[in-house]
Amino acid sequence: MKYLELKVHASRQGIEMVTELFLKNGIDQVMIDDPADMEDILNKKHEYDWDYIDDSLKQRPDREPTISAYFEDSEEGRALVQHLKLDIMKLKGEEQYGEYGSEADFGRLYAEDILVNDEDWKDKWKENFKPVKVTDRLVVKPTWEEYDAKAGELILQIDPGMAFGTGTHETTSLCMKLLEKYMQDGAGQKILDVGCGSGILSIAAALLGSKEVLGIEIDEDAVEVAKENVSLNGVEEAVCIRQGDLTKGIDFRADIIVANLMHNLVIELSPSAKKHLQKDGVFISSGILLEKKEQVAEAVRKAGFEILEIPEDGEWCAIAARPKKKLFGIFG
Repeated sequence: MKYLELKVHASRQGIEMVTELFLKNGIDQVMIDDPADMEDILNKKHEYDWDYIDDSLKQRPDREPTISAYFEDSEEGRALVQHLKLDIMKLKGEEQYGEYGSEADFGRLYAEDILVNDEDWKDKWKENFKPVKVTDRLVVKPTWEEYDAKAGELILQIDPGMAFGTGTHETTSLCMKLLEKYMQDGAGQKILDVGCGSGILSIAAALLGSKEVLGIEIDEDAVEVAKENVSLNGVEEAVCIRQGDLTKGIDFRADIIVANLMHNLVIELSPSAKKHLQKDGVFISSGILLEKKEQVAEAVRKAGFEILEIPEDGEWCAIAARPKKKLFGIFG
């Protein structure tokens, strides 16, 4: 059977913009080839980087990043591809006119459609998803891969399905590292995961010892994937996944709130996060490009938090914050 591959050539920043464009058009299964990710791995950027690398991924380290989506070779599929190509041209024009700031560089944004004959196109992305040790203790592995756990390692199995969150993206790994760091007494801590996606952070919290985790996700398909992943990891008693919009209508006070979202959603969430956090709790947020770091940090401070740390990884950062303690003067 024949399919259409829409391949877009872009910069790393451009890949993020095209991903967002695809999502707005209901396309949530894509394949990304970013040589910079492979460079980090080959250089052992982290001591716990991947144990296995396919030789084919080491070829042409100077190649241009690409993002691909696949469509049936039908009248409807061809029409959608042409619509997306026009949207990508529009995005390039907006970048050139400075609508995203003078520092924006989305790359060529060259979109080509290729007719391919491959009945397994939906599973191509799985070839590049291998077990990875994300933190000192947490190892994320796809359901279709084998992995022999070493002493002290916690194995988190994941099937991303139609949701994002495999642990390999910088924003997810930053959140997992901060979650592990601030979960000092896992068994006694309540965790709220806002925008839980595939459920990876909720599951990580349960594996780290929390007995009460609430994951909130607005997307119905992602909710189902997250529930399946929770069951797959055997943490149903600790983790509840619920469909919802940020923390609206949620009566839950957490010791740690983790939110791996886009920067504008983190800004929107911050005031509400304070209301859903214990006085000594920690608010962990990510999905923040470095160019948006100060803007988000200022919004977090205005919401009543003090910044604990802002770790960075590549073009991304995360923010760990705690509610400001009230100071009482000697006369009051």
